[in-house]
Parts: sequence; C-alpha cells; structure tokens
Amino acid sequence: MASRRDPKPAAALARNASRRSVLILVGLIALFAVAFLLSRPRSVPRDPGLSVLLISIDTLRADAIGVYGNKNVQTPWIDRLAKAGVRFEKAHAHNVVTLPSHVNILSGQYPITHTVRDNTGFRVPADLETLATRLKARGFATGAFVSAFVLDSRFGLDRGFDVYDDHTAGIERQSPFMVPDRKGVETVARAVQWIEAHQDVQFFAFVHLYDPHFPYEPPEPFASRHRDAPYFGEVEAADAALEPLLKSILDGPWGNKTLVILTADHGESLEDHGESTHGTFAYEATLHVPLILKLPGVSGRTVETPVRHIDIVPTVLDALGMDAAKGFPGDSLWPLALGGRPKEGFSSYFEALSASLNQGWAPLRGIFDGRYKYIDLPLPELYDVTSDPGEKTNLVAREPETLDRLRISLARVRTMDLGVKRAAEDVATLERLRALGYIAAASQAEQKDVYSAEDDPKNLIGINVRAREVVTAFMRGSIDEAIALANENLRQRPGMAGVSLQLAFLLRARGNLGEAIVAARRAVELKPLDPEGLSLLAAYLTEAGRAQEAVDLLEPYAKAAALDYDVVTALGLARAAVGKTALAREAFEIARQLDPGNPMSLVNLGTLALMTGDRMNARDALTSALSLDPSIAKAHNTLGVMAAQEGRFDEAIASWRKAAELNPRDYQTLFNLGKTLDRLGRAAEAELYYRQYLQAAPLALESRDIERVKARLRAKR
Repeated sequence: MASRRDPKPAAALARNASRRSVLILVGLIALFAVAFLLSRPRSVPRDPGLSVLLISIDTLRADAIGVYGNKNVQTPWIDRLAKAGVRFEKAHAHNVVTLPSHVNILSGQYPITHTVRDNTGFRVPADLETLATRLKARGFATGAFVSAFVLDSRFGLDRGFDVYDDHTAGIERQSPFMVPDRKGVETVARAVQWIEAHQDVQFFAFVHLYDPHFPYEPPEPFASRHRDAPYFGEVEAADAALEPLLKSILDGPWGNKTLVILTADHGESLEDHGESTHGTFAYEATLHVPLILKLPGVSGRTVETPVRHIDIVPTVLDALGMDAAKGFPGDSLWPLALGGRPKEGFSSYFEALSASLNQGWAPLRGIFDGRYKYIDLPLPELYDVTSDPGEKTNLVAREPETLDRLRISLARVRTMDLGVKRAAEDVATLERLRALGYIAAASQAEQKDVYSAEDDPKNLIGINVRAREVVTAFMRGSIDEAIALANENLRQRPGMAGVSLQLAFLLRARGNLGEAIVAARRAVELKPLDPEGLSLLAAYLTEAGRAQEAVDLLEPYAKAAALDYDVVTALGLARAAVGKTALAREAFEIARQLDPGNPMSLVNLGTLALMTGDRMNARDALTSALSLDPSIAKAHNTLGVMAAQEGRFDEAIASWRKAAELNPRDYQTLFNLGKTLDRLGRAAEAELYYRQYLQAAPLALESRDIERVKARLRAKR
C-alpha cells in the first residue's frame, strides 16, 4: 500500500515546490520593480517659469557649515536650505580668489577661456555670455547685490543686470590693505527689497556676501561665541544675515517658484599647509566649497558625486528647459539632483595664479579626477583625496602611472588656454612710459619660461605669512613694525611689486612721502601699467607738489585702449593741481562713464567746481554723490567747507562731524573741526579734534600745521 501511495505525495511536493518558486520569482520581480522605481530619477519637469536666486558667500569652506559636518558652528538657515533641497557633498571651485571664481560661476566657463585670472588687472570680456545676459535676453528682470569692491561694476561683471548694486562702505579708504566692503545684512536688505518689487515677474537675483573674509571681525553675539576662532564667527554672521532672504524661500511664497543656488567662490586655508588665508595654494581647504540646490519638488537629497562651479550655469538653463549642453565644458546637475547616475570621466581644472602674476612665483595649475588631484609646480604634488582628504601624503614617487595620466589630462586642457592677458596691456603706451623713464627697459615682472624649486610657493609661503602680518600690524597701528616686515619680504624677494606697493602705502602713512614715492615707483617698474601702482604713484606725486610729473606719468596711459577708473581719476586730480581745469573735468567725466555708480566721480566734479567758484554746481554734485552713497566722507567735508565759507558754522560743524565719524583718519576734516570750534570759543571740543588730528596727520605734508596745533594745545594749559 505504502509503495503504491508514495508517488502521489512526491508529485504533490514537486508541484508545491514549483508554485513556491513561481511565487518567489514573482515576489522578487515585484521587489526589483519597486527598487528600480525608487532608484530611477524622479520625474520633476523642467519649468520655464522659475525665477532664479544665486547666493555666493565669499571665502566659505564647506566644512565650516553645520550641515557639512561642523558641530561647533551654528548655521541654521543654510542647514535648513540644504535639508529642503539637494546638497552636493564634493563641489569644487576652479580659482582661489574672488573675481575669476565668480566669472566661472556666472559664465559656466573655465578661466583658461574667459581669461579673467586674478582680482586685479583683468576685466570680464565684453562678449562673454553670462547667466545674467542669457536670462535678460529671455525677459527676466535681473539684479545683482555685491558686498565687496573686488566685484565692482568696473571689472565688467555687471553686464546683463538691470540693477548692479555695488555700493560698498569705505571706498575712499581703499588701500593695498583694505578692500571696501559692506556687511551682509545691508546687502541682503537691498536684495530683498528688489526681489519683493519683482515678485510678479520672472527674476534672476545674484546676492554676494563678503563677511567671512579676512580680517575676521564678527559682530556680537558671534564674536563672543568664537573668540579664539573669529573666522567661524564671521560664518555664523553670514548665515544670520541670510535669514530675511532664506525665510521667504523656506517659509514664504518664493520657494515654490524659485530655483535657489548657494555656493562659495572659494574656501579659506586657516593655516592648512602653512597658508593663513587663501590665494597661494589650491588644496581642498580653498577648493572644496559648499553647493546647495533648492528646486521645487525635490528635498532632503545628498549627492556624493564630485561636481564643479562650471556645472552651475548648465544646471540653471536645464532647469528652465533651455539648451544646457551647447558651448559649456560643464554638465547640468539636474539629473544628479533627481537621483540619476553620474557621467563617467569627471575632470576639474583649477589654478592659483595670483602669486605668480603679482610676486613672480611659479604659477600653480592642476587637475582633479574625482579621486586624485595633481598640482603642477616645480615640486609637483599628487594626492588621493578620497583616502587622504588632508592632502598630507604626496604620491608623486609612488603612483607614476596616475601622475602621467593626470599630466596628460592637464596638458590637454591647457591647449585651450587663451593666455594671461592683462586688461591694460598696450604696447604703444608701454613704450611711451619707458621713453619717459617711468619703467625699466625690461620689466622684472615679466613671467619666466622656466621656474625652479626656489620659485615654488611651498618654499615661499613664509613670505605670504609675513605679508599677512604686515596687514595685521598696520591695522593695530604698529606702522613701524609693518614697515620692517615689508622690508624683510623685499630683502628675500626684491621683485615683488605688491610688497613695494604695500611699503609705499606704509611709508606715506608714516609721513615719509619721498620714500613712499620711491617705493611706489619701484612697484610701477615691476608691474608696468598696473592700475593700482600707477594711480598710487600719481597720487603721491600730486600730494608732494609734483603734479606735473603725475600728469606726464599718466597721460600716455590715458591713450590706452583699456582705461581704468582709478588711473583716470588720478590723472584728473593731477591736472586740477596744475591748473588744467577743463582737462581735469574731462578726466572726471570719463571716470564717471567708466563707473557710473561710483559717487567719487561726482565728489571730484563738485570739488573742481568749487575750486573754480561754481558753487551751485559744486553743491549739486556733492549732494548727488551723497544720494548715491551717504557714507562718502569727502562729500560731507566739502559741504562743511562751503557752509563755513558762507558763515553757517553750525551746519559746517555737523557736516564735518559726520565726515570724521565716517573716516576717523581724515586729518583735513579733523583740522577743520578743531580750528572752527576753537574760533567759536568751544575750546574743550576743539582740543578733542586737535588731538585726533595730531595722530592722523602725516608729518611730511602737515608739518607747519602740526606745529601750530601743538603750540595751541600748549597755550591752553
């Protein structure tokens, strides 16, 4: 019996096993289908109706933000933006200074093709297409709000913007040590006001904050929270400044119709590899930047794939349904943001040329393939950034095949390099200056064909550190210490034009105008046609009563194809000093055309009108300047002079006090206040300003009045 019944259970077992296999297979197919659907890029349609907000925070390391892993810094608004959008963990810049990096961001091009290689001496090409020019052509309202002079409209980044708000505080006190800037809260307030006025139209807004930049001077309460690390206090201050802007995106009506991009132009070394700030090296501390994308319909994503600044423009165009591939070296990040697979063959070119262009050091260029980074220098470097994020182990000797591969890759990229072309390069002007004896027959600033190990930035970083100490010493009032430090740098590397310029400024501040002129002239010899050196030398010559020399120096430059605002202004001041009033006015008008939003052109025109007795036009120009920027101390000072001349002393004193508040080292204003208050019998008030005058006045220029003030103070005792 049993033997006859055995086949039945066996067949049933086989059939059941077959059914289970089918069910398991069906289940696996279903699970695979679910997994496949979950892994597919989300279907978020391109939206031609989106507005665009681009936020750039200067000098912001990726690891200085909470959402990027920093537990000691509070950045709630940036963190919220990241959690509501897509955070790219491994975003990289291509430059380590502000102007060229922003050109990369806004054009989607590498510096080798857009040709802006440093903050000074370069202009954005007039035919370069940027996000602003492209979106304006599509009917967008366009507005930019920048916080530092380095992005001033004179450098050409304003093309395509209906509004380019670049009014920065302290523009009168620009120097080799101080870049005029304004606090992020002010910039954001102007941007929010503009965006609110354009809510009913499609807009592109570019907002730039400068707060984390050296010198680190965070406001309270951030200063107290980070007494030993003020850079991080600046980062927190920048985050707090963004609140009015990001709150409207995250909690208000803008978020559903606005594509938001937040990034940094570059990072900050903070003593990494011996560099205190940025601009010399190109390690991860300055190349690794935050990049956050907030787009309607996608949130809470983190992308580990390496990406680049040059990917931003194609991404925006792709999101808007525009052609994002044609003419760009970068890729749209839209597929990655939606969960798609990365493209193969990632490559990112980078450079740091400031030390080479300004100090004669070896140029730094390199390439990053997403894992390995090659730095092309006389002493080459190769790092596995994945296993060695601090770039401590140089693999040049250990990885010859990788080294050769990346060298070939860099050489291929550099075949597209259009070269280093300063904005003011004009052979005819250069020859005229040489004929006049203002520059040497062969400039020591010319680039070498071959650099040696002694030119490698790694062997010269001590000079960079000392240069930063010069700034620190100057800011705390230790001018003699700053002069000694600058002289030591020149002793080690006499061909550094930037240090000669620093020394000229320091010597002028010390009151030694004759030696300041010598140092400034040396800077011009080393960097012919550099606008900063030319304008400073001309200003000092004019100040020393040698205005005709300044005119002779600058008039050949005025015939150049590319004019610079500061140089044309210095020429106008020199012409005014030698009595060439009409030509001075012509120079000031040209300067005004070069930078229409700069109120100093109106101040100079007003001062010139006053010199010629045209008080009505003088007053109109000065008040117009203050309507553009109420913080122009010279305008308040000159209006005070006019009020005093007309017998309105209370009004004059009020104007001068405002000027002194805005610029506490304006010795002319301080002298006017002391003298006028003294004449009105207000001796105690006069003494206060007299003493400030003695601290600020340069001995070389004010020796006679300094002695008079000292005698007056002695007589009061």
